[in-house]
Amino acid sequence: MKKELVKLAEKHGTPLFIIDHDKIRENYRVFKKNLPRIQAYYAVKANSNPEIIKTLFNEGASFDVASYNEFMQIYEYIKHFEENDKDFFVWDKIIFSNTIKDRETLRKIKKYRPLVTYDNTDELKKIKENCSTAGLVLRLKVPDTGSQVEMSSKFGAELTDAYNLIKKAFDYGLVVEGLSFHVGSQCTNFDNYTVALQMTSELFNDSRKKGYNLKIVDIGGGFPVPYDSHVPKFEKLAEIINSECERLFPKDIEIIAEPGRFMAATTATLVSEIIGKARRDGKIFYHINDGVYHTFSGVVYDHWIPNFHSFKGGKKEVCAVVGPTCDSFDKISLSEQLPGNLQIGDYLYTENIGAYSTASTTKFNGFDGAKILHINN
Repeated sequence: MKKELVKLAEKHGTPLFIIDHDKIRENYRVFKKNLPRIQAYYAVKANSNPEIIKTLFNEGASFDVASYNEFMQIYEYIKHFEENDKDFFVWDKIIFSNTIKDRETLRKIKKYRPLVTYDNTDELKKIKENCSTAGLVLRLKVPDTGSQVEMSSKFGAELTDAYNLIKKAFDYGLVVEGLSFHVGSQCTNFDNYTVALQMTSELFNDSRKKGYNLKIVDIGGGFPVPYDSHVPKFEKLAEIINSECERLFPKDIEIIAEPGRFMAATTATLVSEIIGKARRDGKIFYHINDGVYHTFSGVVYDHWIPNFHSFKGGKKEVCAVVGPTCDSFDKISLSEQLPGNLQIGDYLYTENIGAYSTASTTKFNGFDGAKILHINN
Protein backbone atom coordinates (compact mmCIF):
# COMPACT_ATOMS: atom_id res chain seq x y z
CA MET A 1 0.00 0.00 0.00
CA LYS A 2 2.86 2.42 0.80
CA LYS A 3 4.37 1.94 -2.65
CA GLU A 4 1.00 2.61 -4.26
CA LEU A 5 0.60 5.85 -2.26
CA VAL A 6 4.02 7.05 -3.41
CA LYS A 7 3.20 6.23 -7.03
CA LEU A 8 -0.07 8.15 -6.81
CA ALA A 9 1.65 11.14 -5.20
CA GLU A 10 4.34 11.19 -7.88
CA LYS A 11 1.72 10.98 -10.61
CA HIS A 12 -0.86 13.44 -9.27
CA GLY A 13 1.19 15.74 -7.02
CA THR A 14 0.62 16.67 -3.39
CA PRO A 15 -1.18 17.26 -1.16
CA LEU A 16 -3.25 14.34 -2.41
CA PHE A 17 -6.48 13.26 -0.71
CA ILE A 18 -7.27 9.69 -1.75
CA ILE A 19 -10.82 8.40 -1.24
CA ASP A 20 -11.32 4.62 -1.44
CA HIS A 21 -14.90 3.84 -2.47
CA ASP A 22 -14.54 0.17 -1.58
CA LYS A 23 -14.11 1.36 2.00
CA ILE A 24 -17.23 3.54 1.75
CA ARG A 25 -19.26 0.55 0.62
CA GLU A 26 -17.71 -1.63 3.32
CA ASN A 27 -18.56 0.86 6.07
CA TYR A 28 -22.16 1.17 4.88
CA ARG A 29 -22.58 -2.60 4.75
CA VAL A 30 -21.01 -3.08 8.19
CA PHE A 31 -23.49 -0.57 9.60
CA LYS A 32 -26.45 -2.29 7.95
CA LYS A 33 -25.29 -5.77 8.96
CA ASN A 34 -24.92 -4.85 12.62
CA LEU A 35 -28.01 -2.62 12.85
CA PRO A 36 -30.41 -4.32 10.43
CA ARG A 37 -33.53 -2.62 11.76
CA ILE A 38 -32.11 0.87 11.40
CA GLN A 39 -32.23 2.98 8.25
CA ALA A 40 -28.89 4.75 7.71
CA TYR A 41 -29.12 8.44 6.75
CA TYR A 42 -25.61 9.54 5.78
CA ALA A 43 -24.79 12.88 7.44
CA VAL A 44 -23.63 14.83 4.39
CA LYS A 45 -21.79 17.40 6.53
CA ALA A 46 -19.06 14.83 7.35
CA ASN A 47 -17.86 14.87 3.75
CA SER A 48 -20.10 16.30 1.04
CA ASN A 49 -17.97 15.18 -1.90
CA PRO A 50 -20.40 14.34 -4.74
CA GLU A 51 -18.69 11.05 -5.54
CA ILE A 52 -19.12 9.85 -1.95
CA ILE A 53 -22.80 10.75 -2.12
CA LYS A 54 -23.12 8.92 -5.44
CA THR A 55 -21.56 5.73 -4.05
CA LEU A 56 -23.81 5.78 -0.98
CA PHE A 57 -26.86 6.59 -3.12
CA ASN A 58 -26.10 3.54 -5.25
CA GLU A 59 -25.78 1.47 -2.04
CA GLY A 60 -29.31 2.47 -1.08
CA ALA A 61 -28.44 4.92 1.68
CA SER A 62 -30.69 7.67 2.96
CA PHE A 63 -29.37 11.17 3.71
CA ASP A 64 -29.25 13.66 6.57
CA VAL A 65 -28.90 17.23 5.28
CA ALA A 66 -28.50 20.52 7.12
CA SER A 67 -29.06 23.08 4.36
CA TYR A 68 -30.78 23.68 1.04
CA ASN A 69 -27.50 23.18 -0.82
CA GLU A 70 -26.94 19.79 0.82
CA PHE A 71 -30.53 18.86 -0.01
CA MET A 72 -30.01 19.77 -3.66
CA GLN A 73 -26.87 17.62 -3.79
CA ILE A 74 -29.11 14.63 -3.08
CA TYR A 75 -31.97 15.85 -5.25
CA GLU A 76 -29.60 15.86 -8.20
CA TYR A 77 -29.70 12.05 -8.15
CA ILE A 78 -33.50 11.77 -8.13
CA LYS A 79 -34.61 14.70 -10.32
CA HIS A 80 -35.19 12.32 -13.25
CA PHE A 81 -37.53 10.10 -11.17
CA GLU A 82 -41.26 10.02 -11.78
CA GLU A 83 -43.03 12.63 -9.62
CA ASN A 84 -44.47 10.09 -7.17
CA ASP A 85 -41.10 8.35 -6.81
CA LYS A 86 -39.40 11.69 -6.17
CA ASP A 87 -41.91 12.58 -3.48
CA PHE A 88 -41.50 9.20 -1.83
CA PHE A 89 -37.69 9.42 -1.86
CA VAL A 90 -37.69 12.88 -0.25
CA TRP A 91 -40.14 11.74 2.41
CA ASP A 92 -38.58 8.36 3.10
CA LYS A 93 -34.86 8.98 2.56
CA ILE A 94 -34.02 12.61 3.45
CA ILE A 95 -34.18 14.40 6.79
CA PHE A 96 -33.30 18.02 7.58
CA SER A 97 -31.71 17.37 10.96
CA ASN A 98 -30.62 20.95 11.57
CA THR A 99 -33.09 22.12 14.23
CA ILE A 100 -32.76 25.77 13.18
CA LYS A 101 -33.54 26.60 9.55
CA ASP A 102 -33.76 30.04 8.02
CA ARG A 103 -37.08 31.17 6.54
CA GLU A 104 -35.82 31.21 2.96
CA THR A 105 -34.70 27.58 3.20
CA LEU A 106 -38.08 26.57 4.60
CA ARG A 107 -39.86 28.36 1.76
CA LYS A 108 -37.67 26.66 -0.84
CA ILE A 109 -38.26 23.16 0.52
CA LYS A 110 -42.00 23.54 1.17
CA LYS A 111 -42.95 22.02 -2.19
CA TYR A 112 -40.94 18.86 -1.40
CA ARG A 113 -42.88 18.07 1.84
CA PRO A 114 -39.69 17.25 3.75
CA LEU A 115 -39.03 15.69 7.13
CA VAL A 116 -37.49 18.33 9.44
CA THR A 117 -36.37 18.55 13.06
CA TYR A 118 -37.20 21.22 15.63
CA ASP A 119 -36.54 21.82 19.33
CA ASN A 120 -38.32 25.03 20.32
CA THR A 121 -41.53 27.04 19.96
CA ASP A 122 -40.13 29.77 17.73
CA GLU A 123 -38.96 27.15 15.24
CA LEU A 124 -42.47 25.69 15.23
CA LYS A 125 -43.95 29.07 14.39
CA LYS A 126 -41.41 29.55 11.62
CA ILE A 127 -42.18 26.13 10.13
CA LYS A 128 -45.94 26.77 10.27
CA GLU A 129 -45.54 30.09 8.45
CA ASN A 130 -43.00 28.97 5.84
CA CYS A 131 -43.16 25.18 5.42
CA SER A 132 -46.46 23.86 6.70
CA THR A 133 -46.15 20.76 4.48
CA ALA A 134 -43.22 19.41 6.53
CA GLY A 135 -43.35 16.39 8.78
CA LEU A 136 -41.75 17.15 12.13
CA VAL A 137 -39.30 15.32 14.36
CA LEU A 138 -38.71 16.71 17.84
CA ARG A 139 -35.06 16.63 18.90
CA LEU A 140 -34.38 15.94 22.58
CA LYS A 141 -31.45 17.04 24.68
CA VAL A 142 -29.58 13.96 25.91
CA PRO A 143 -26.29 13.25 27.72
CA ASP A 144 -23.15 13.49 25.56
CA THR A 145 -20.41 13.01 28.16
CA GLY A 146 -17.30 11.42 26.66
CA SER A 147 -18.06 12.31 23.04
CA GLN A 148 -15.38 13.95 20.90
CA VAL A 149 -17.78 16.73 19.87
CA GLU A 150 -20.66 17.51 22.21
CA MET A 151 -24.05 18.64 20.90
CA SER A 152 -26.35 19.22 23.87
CA SER A 153 -25.23 22.77 24.61
CA LYS A 154 -26.60 23.95 21.25
CA PHE A 155 -29.38 21.53 20.29
CA GLY A 156 -32.27 19.65 21.84
CA ALA A 157 -35.39 20.28 23.90
CA GLU A 158 -35.40 19.50 27.60
CA LEU A 159 -37.51 16.44 28.40
CA THR A 160 -39.70 18.58 30.68
CA ASP A 161 -40.65 20.79 27.70
CA ALA A 162 -40.92 18.05 25.11
CA TYR A 163 -44.54 16.96 25.51
CA ASN A 164 -45.78 20.56 25.28
CA LEU A 165 -43.73 21.02 22.09
CA ILE A 166 -45.45 17.99 20.58
CA LYS A 167 -48.89 19.22 21.61
CA LYS A 168 -48.18 22.72 20.36
CA ALA A 169 -47.12 21.42 16.95
CA PHE A 170 -50.41 19.59 16.52
CA ASP A 171 -52.31 22.64 17.82
CA TYR A 172 -50.64 24.58 15.00
CA GLY A 173 -51.98 22.06 12.49
CA LEU A 174 -48.57 20.47 11.94
CA VAL A 175 -47.77 16.76 12.27
CA VAL A 176 -45.06 15.40 14.54
CA GLU A 177 -43.80 12.16 13.02
CA GLY A 178 -41.30 11.21 15.70
CA LEU A 179 -38.45 11.99 18.08
CA SER A 180 -34.69 12.31 17.65
CA PHE A 181 -31.53 12.77 19.69
CA HIS A 182 -27.76 12.97 19.18
CA VAL A 183 -25.29 11.75 21.82
CA GLY A 184 -22.37 13.72 20.35
CA SER A 185 -19.87 12.90 17.63
CA GLN A 186 -17.41 10.01 18.10
CA CYS A 187 -19.20 8.74 21.20
CA THR A 188 -17.10 6.29 23.21
CA ASN A 189 -19.37 6.33 26.27
CA PHE A 190 -22.07 3.87 25.29
CA ASP A 191 -24.14 4.71 28.37
CA ASN A 192 -25.10 7.88 26.48
CA TYR A 193 -27.09 5.77 24.01
CA THR A 194 -28.70 3.68 26.73
CA VAL A 195 -29.88 6.77 28.65
CA ALA A 196 -31.00 8.57 25.49
CA LEU A 197 -33.01 5.59 24.26
CA GLN A 198 -34.69 5.25 27.65
CA MET A 199 -35.58 8.96 27.73
CA THR A 200 -36.90 8.84 24.18
CA SER A 201 -38.98 5.72 24.74
CA GLU A 202 -40.72 7.19 27.78
CA LEU A 203 -41.81 10.28 25.83
CA PHE A 204 -42.59 8.26 22.71
CA ASN A 205 -44.84 5.75 24.45
CA ASP A 206 -46.49 8.41 26.62
CA SER A 207 -47.27 10.51 23.54
CA ARG A 208 -48.81 7.55 21.79
CA LYS A 209 -51.01 6.83 24.81
CA LYS A 210 -52.23 10.42 24.65
CA GLY A 211 -53.29 9.98 21.04
CA TYR A 212 -50.31 11.31 19.11
CA ASN A 213 -49.37 8.66 16.57
CA LEU A 214 -45.59 9.02 16.48
CA LYS A 215 -43.91 6.70 13.97
CA ILE A 216 -40.16 7.53 13.87
CA VAL A 217 -37.27 7.34 16.30
CA ASP A 218 -34.02 8.95 15.07
CA ILE A 219 -31.01 7.89 17.16
CA GLY A 220 -28.67 10.40 15.50
CA GLY A 221 -24.97 9.77 14.92
CA GLY A 222 -21.89 9.44 17.08
CA PHE A 223 -20.99 5.88 16.10
CA PRO A 224 -17.31 5.41 16.95
CA VAL A 225 -14.61 5.21 14.29
CA PRO A 226 -11.55 3.04 15.11
CA TYR A 227 -9.02 5.88 15.06
CA ASP A 228 -6.91 3.81 17.48
CA SER A 229 -7.01 0.58 19.47
CA HIS A 230 -8.54 2.29 22.51
CA VAL A 231 -11.82 3.12 20.77
CA PRO A 232 -14.57 0.69 21.86
CA LYS A 233 -15.94 -1.53 19.10
CA PHE A 234 -18.91 -0.43 17.01
CA GLU A 235 -20.15 -4.02 17.06
CA LYS A 236 -20.51 -3.86 20.86
CA LEU A 237 -22.50 -0.62 20.58
CA ALA A 238 -24.71 -2.20 17.90
CA GLU A 239 -25.57 -5.06 20.27
CA ILE A 240 -26.62 -2.54 22.93
CA ILE A 241 -28.71 -0.49 20.50
CA ASN A 242 -30.41 -3.55 19.02
CA SER A 243 -31.29 -4.91 22.45
CA GLU A 244 -32.57 -1.59 23.79
CA CYS A 245 -34.64 -0.81 20.70
CA GLU A 246 -36.23 -4.25 20.88
CA ARG A 247 -37.04 -3.74 24.56
CA LEU A 248 -38.20 -0.13 24.50
CA PHE A 249 -40.06 0.53 21.24
CA PRO A 250 -43.04 -0.96 19.40
CA LYS A 251 -42.23 -3.12 16.39
CA ASP A 252 -44.37 -1.02 14.03
CA ILE A 253 -42.14 2.07 14.14
CA GLU A 254 -39.29 3.17 11.89
CA ILE A 255 -35.88 3.63 13.52
CA ILE A 256 -33.33 5.75 11.68
CA ALA A 257 -29.78 6.98 12.36
CA GLU A 258 -27.43 9.65 11.00
CA PRO A 259 -23.93 8.16 10.61
CA GLY A 260 -21.49 10.60 9.05
CA ARG A 261 -18.03 10.13 10.52
CA PHE A 262 -18.63 6.37 10.67
CA MET A 263 -19.14 6.24 6.90
CA ALA A 264 -16.45 8.70 5.80
CA ALA A 265 -13.53 8.81 8.25
CA THR A 266 -11.68 5.61 7.36
CA THR A 267 -12.19 6.02 3.61
CA ALA A 268 -9.45 8.58 2.98
CA THR A 269 -5.67 8.89 3.18
CA LEU A 270 -3.77 12.14 2.70
CA VAL A 271 -0.26 12.26 1.22
CA SER A 272 1.55 15.52 2.02
CA GLU A 273 5.03 16.72 1.17
CA ILE A 274 7.72 18.23 3.37
CA ILE A 275 8.43 21.70 1.96
CA GLY A 276 10.68 22.96 4.75
CA LYS A 277 12.71 21.69 7.71
CA ALA A 278 14.09 23.62 10.65
CA ARG A 279 15.27 22.96 14.18
CA ARG A 280 13.57 25.32 16.62
CA ASP A 281 14.47 25.25 20.33
CA GLY A 282 16.01 21.84 19.79
CA LYS A 283 12.97 20.28 18.07
CA ILE A 284 12.68 19.44 14.37
CA PHE A 285 9.86 21.26 12.63
CA TYR A 286 8.62 19.69 9.40
CA HIS A 287 6.72 22.24 7.31
CA ILE A 288 4.32 20.48 4.92
CA ASN A 289 2.11 21.67 2.07
CA ASP A 290 -1.16 21.16 3.96
CA GLY A 291 -2.38 22.48 7.29
CA VAL A 292 -5.15 23.36 9.73
CA TYR A 293 -6.71 25.83 7.29
CA HIS A 294 -6.97 23.05 4.74
CA THR A 295 -7.29 19.25 5.05
CA PHE A 296 -6.28 19.29 8.74
CA SER A 297 -9.13 21.66 9.64
CA GLY A 298 -10.53 18.84 11.78
CA VAL A 299 -7.77 19.57 14.31
CA VAL A 300 -9.51 22.90 14.93
CA TYR A 301 -13.18 22.18 14.33
CA ASP A 302 -13.46 18.51 15.19
CA HIS A 303 -11.02 18.04 18.11
CA TRP A 304 -9.34 15.51 15.84
CA ILE A 305 -5.95 14.11 16.82
CA PRO A 306 -3.84 13.89 13.65
CA ASN A 307 -1.52 11.07 12.73
CA PHE A 308 1.57 11.15 10.53
CA HIS A 309 3.59 8.30 9.05
CA SER A 310 6.75 8.45 6.98
CA PHE A 311 7.62 6.34 3.98
CA LYS A 312 11.30 6.35 4.95
CA GLY A 313 12.83 4.67 7.96
CA GLY A 314 15.17 6.19 10.51
CA LYS A 315 15.59 6.89 14.19
CA LYS A 316 12.42 8.50 15.47
CA GLU A 317 12.19 11.56 17.68
CA VAL A 318 9.49 13.97 18.79
CA CYS A 319 8.89 16.37 15.89
CA ALA A 320 6.48 19.16 15.06
CA VAL A 321 4.47 19.12 11.85
CA VAL A 322 3.19 22.52 10.75
CA GLY A 323 1.27 23.91 7.80
CA PRO A 324 2.34 26.19 4.92
CA THR A 325 0.54 29.42 5.83
CA CYS A 326 2.03 32.52 7.43
CA ASP A 327 -0.13 32.10 10.53
CA SER A 328 1.63 30.72 13.61
CA PHE A 329 -1.70 29.10 14.53
CA ASP A 330 -1.12 26.70 11.62
CA LYS A 331 0.54 24.02 13.73
CA ILE A 332 -0.91 20.57 13.05
CA SER A 333 0.95 18.67 15.77
CA LEU A 334 3.87 19.42 18.09
CA SER A 335 4.44 15.84 19.18
CA GLU A 336 4.75 13.43 16.28
CA GLN A 337 7.11 10.47 16.44
CA LEU A 338 8.89 10.70 13.08
CA PRO A 339 12.38 9.97 11.75
CA GLY A 340 14.67 12.95 12.21
CA ASN A 341 16.41 12.32 8.90
CA LEU A 342 13.53 13.25 6.60
CA GLN A 343 14.32 15.83 3.93
CA ILE A 344 12.55 18.45 1.87
CA GLY A 345 10.63 16.63 -0.87
CA ASP A 346 9.90 13.54 1.26
CA TYR A 347 6.29 12.48 1.72
CA LEU A 348 4.21 11.88 4.84
CA TYR A 349 0.87 10.12 4.91
CA THR A 350 -2.11 10.50 7.22
CA GLU A 351 -4.80 7.85 7.65
CA ASN A 352 -8.50 7.99 8.58
CA ILE A 353 -8.86 11.61 7.47
CA GLY A 354 -12.07 11.25 5.46
CA ALA A 355 -14.46 13.06 7.83
CA TYR A 356 -14.53 16.74 8.78
CA SER A 357 -11.38 17.50 6.79
CA THR A 358 -11.94 18.60 3.19
CA ALA A 359 -15.49 19.51 4.30
CA SER A 360 -14.17 22.56 6.15
CA THR A 361 -11.06 23.40 4.14
CA THR A 362 -10.44 27.06 3.23
CA LYS A 363 -8.50 29.15 0.73
CA PHE A 364 -6.65 31.05 3.45
CA ASN A 365 -3.37 32.67 2.38
CA GLY A 366 -4.19 31.75 -1.21
CA PHE A 367 -3.28 28.09 -0.83
CA ASP A 368 -5.39 25.57 -2.71
CA GLY A 369 -6.67 22.56 -0.84
CA ALA A 370 -5.57 19.02 -1.54
CA LYS A 371 -6.29 17.42 -4.87
CA ILE A 372 -8.99 14.76 -4.44
CA LEU A 373 -8.44 11.38 -6.08
CA HIS A 374 -11.11 8.68 -6.14
CA ILE A 375 -10.16 5.01 -6.33
CA ASN A 376 -12.38 1.93 -6.71
CA ASN A 377 -15.40 4.05 -7.61
